[in-house]
Amino acid sequence: MMSHGFKSSKQDFTFGPWKVTAEKTHIMKSKDIERLAEEMHMPALPEMLFGDNVLRIQHTDNFGIEFNAIDALKCVNNLQESVKVACAQEWQESRADSEHSKEVVKRYDWTYTTDYKGTLLGDAVKMKVVPTTERIDMERLKAREQIMFFEDVLLFEDELHDHGVSMISVKIRVMPTGFFVLLRFFLRVDGVLIRINDTRLYHEAGKDYMLREFTTRESKVSALQHVSPALFTDPNEICQLLPLKLTECEKLEFPEMSSHSGCTDAAQ
Repeated sequence: MMSHGFKSSKQDFTFGPWKVTAEKTHIMKSKDIERLAEEMHMPALPEMLFGDNVLRIQHTDNFGIEFNAIDALKCVNNLQESVKVACAQEWQESRADSEHSKEVVKRYDWTYTTDYKGTLLGDAVKMKVVPTTERIDMERLKAREQIMFFEDVLLFEDELHDHGVSMISVKIRVMPTGFFVLLRFFLRVDGVLIRINDTRLYHEAGKDYMLREFTTRESKVSALQHVSPALFTDPNEICQLLPLKLTECEKLEFPEMSSHSGCTDAAQ
């Protein structure tokens, strides 16, 4: 968990008409974080913010999708006062002795919960997002296949004043038949709540679209008494045990490159 390798690295991998770029570099400097917090009207930002880390998947025709920390933070509802503040209240009561308990319950989502699903790329044309009933074939993804490229990029992480963790990272694996991405936001507020927002993205080589599935799973810790607390720190394990609250399935349709005229409006 603590090996946040600060060696900068940039890897490019070309796969058919696609170029995958994974860039990992050092944590954002505190003065830049302060300026960004002001711009975003948030009292604080995650203590480990990798503002220059990015995973980008771009087609030779320029459209594509990328995952970066700043856009993920823009999807945090910093005026949200629903579950989160109730949860903060509960958290505050359980931590009444803590020096931080008063300062944390401000009018912003101090858990940094984000429903970010990626940033669509393209100047003239972008992929078109449409609801779909088609699902990613997870069984097919379990088949043993050569992994030509794999990368895991951390976007931000915060230890919530030592009372849990809030983090988002994105992984990609490229196989001969396509690529699969998992963007995962993981939140654990000790003694209160565990939440996982996952975005899965799959493109089968040769198809003119990607499938994107977004899910939210969450549970109060009090409802997980049958679960070993050792699993609370392992998103892969606890994920299977959290009730599913929301699923959204979308198709990201590639633009018709042959007919530029009139299709740019629809491509938003």
